[in-house]
Amino acid sequence: MRKILDTTFNLAIDSKLRSCDLVALRLSDVAVGNSIKERTVIVQQKTGHPVQFELTEQTRDAVRSWIAQRPVAAGPYLFPSRFHYRPHLSTRQYARLLARWIAGIGLDPRKYGTHSLRRTKAALIYRKTGNLRAVQLLLGHTKLESTVRYLGIEVDDALRISEQTEL
Repeated sequence: MRKILDTTFNLAIDSKLRSCDLVALRLSDVAVGNSIKERTVIVQQKTGHPVQFELTEQTRDAVRSWIAQRPVAAGPYLFPSRFHYRPHLSTRQYARLLARWIAGIGLDPRKYGTHSLRRTKAALIYRKTGNLRAVQLLLGHTKLESTVRYLGIEVDDALRISEQTEL
């Protein structure tokens, strides 16, 4: 149980993927033979657009550990379902696992969910760099306005960044 939580948590943060895309990752998306990829590209289910993301060393370690312990006959998906009629972990089961993990570290699972993980690294990148275009590309948004709304950027944020920029 712990290995799947570590892997889904790390991949969710690094990839900034929606839960439907995260649970549908295939082994071939993250690994080549016995080697874990440093970067990968997947096509998002919602938009049909490709999105690229990195796998940090911590995430690669978690993925490597998860792959080593998952059943060999589990199929092509990184997170196979325990039910034979489903090819991979469902988004609902992923949400349940995450809620249990969040409660286990003392946080309120009603305040944090699968989408919180998608937003985490994107928000940190924006706060650190102020680069909306980079965040837009990483999230796979086609419109910059979507990224602004997604991050909840207000006029005060924009003014603060503007004040920090010298010409």
